[in-house]
Amino acid sequence: MQQHRVEPTRRVYTVSELTQDLKNLLEEAFPFVWVTGEISNFHAPGSGHFYFTLKDPDAQMNAVMFKGQNRTLRFEPEDGMAVLAMGRLNVYEPRGTYQIIVEYLEPSGIGALQLAFEQLKQRLGDEGLFDERHKKALPYLPQNIGVITSPTGAVIRDILHVLNRRFPNLHVLITPVKVQGAGAAEEIVNAIDILNAQGVVEIIILARGGGSLEDLQPFNTESVARAIFASNIAVVSAIGHETDFTIADFVADVRAPTPSAAAEMVIPEKNGLARRLQEIRNVIEGSVLRRIRLLAQRSSELANRLVPPHRKIADRRMRLDDKQAKLRRAVAMMLTQRAEAIRGAKQRVLLSSPKNRTRQLYLMLERNVQALSYSMHYCLSARRNTFRVTVGKLNALNPLAVLERGYSVTRVLPGKTVMKDVSQVRVGQRVMVTVWRGEALCRVEEKREHVKTNI
Repeated sequence: MQQHRVEPTRRVYTVSELTQDLKNLLEEAFPFVWVTGEISNFHAPGSGHFYFTLKDPDAQMNAVMFKGQNRTLRFEPEDGMAVLAMGRLNVYEPRGTYQIIVEYLEPSGIGALQLAFEQLKQRLGDEGLFDERHKKALPYLPQNIGVITSPTGAVIRDILHVLNRRFPNLHVLITPVKVQGAGAAEEIVNAIDILNAQGVVEIIILARGGGSLEDLQPFNTESVARAIFASNIAVVSAIGHETDFTIADFVADVRAPTPSAAAEMVIPEKNGLARRLQEIRNVIEGSVLRRIRLLAQRSSELANRLVPPHRKIADRRMRLDDKQAKLRRAVAMMLTQRAEAIRGAKQRVLLSSPKNRTRQLYLMLERNVQALSYSMHYCLSARRNTFRVTVGKLNALNPLAVLERGYSVTRVLPGKTVMKDVSQVRVGQRVMVTVWRGEALCRVEEKREHVKTNI
């Protein structure tokens, strides 16, 4: 009996079908997940969506956060930032890749508000909003003070109490605003703009009590910081307690640790001013009295030193006579000096006339001609003597002069080598003998060696 094996039916997926099934399985298995990792390849195109990669040392995954969700972020994501993300897994079918669609994002290890604070502080600091050169000086004694704060609570009561205690009857313009929660930043910006537009107050106190970072958030917004920086009126920031710092504190012209301290900064104590004025008045009165007494004493001394007019006139007449006599002597001396100068100039003119100058040059020329003639004669005589001595030396060294005295020069032929020794020739060899006048061709008949020369 023959048996037939039945093969199981194969399921062949298309790429789209398999991707769709994987997408359904993945999204059903992980509807929402929390993922921690490091951001890389972050970019935000014109659509406003955030695209980035979440990674750790061993793996990475794509992530997207759409515009509707990322607009509520209080910080700016950037590459290298460690974050905690919550979202749902999704398969992007055209590429067959999975990704997480992020619904919530916060920094790891640091709160979003704190990170937003640090990022805004860094950016505004780089722009120069905290520079001391932009700080305005507080007016010394403002008559109109603007206060921007909540109309209820202890802050406004503390400020008014301190102001009234230090300087009663001041004009205080209170601009009520929300100091926390939604819309608070917009109200604060609007209040600063209104006080600047009115131009009534001379200084602005921006105040609230202490609180958490969330409570102080309106004072850590960019809009409030730029409104304070753009204010033409000096702003004192009195936000929170001594340990609380906000962006508004850094931008403001002066930072007060508490609202009460801000009130003490903006206005001096009236009683202290009154005491100071009384001290200055006493100093001025004493100085004036001393000056009057000194002037009276000097007036009395001058009155005693006054001379009767007739005596002073006689004295002035005698001084005038002395001055006139000195003037006459000075004029006479000046005229004498000028006459001497004229005579000297006349003498120099006579000496410098063309006739005298020509005569002097002619005499100088004659002297120069005589000196030149003498020098030439002396030079020629010296050259003649030198020439004669040189000629004598040349004649003494001239070989022809030696021949003229009876000597001769013998040269061995055919090379015409001057013969100095009889060993240079042999018997029968021809030689050329040169005498004073002419030459003779001779033949050696005999030669003798070691014969004493007797001339």
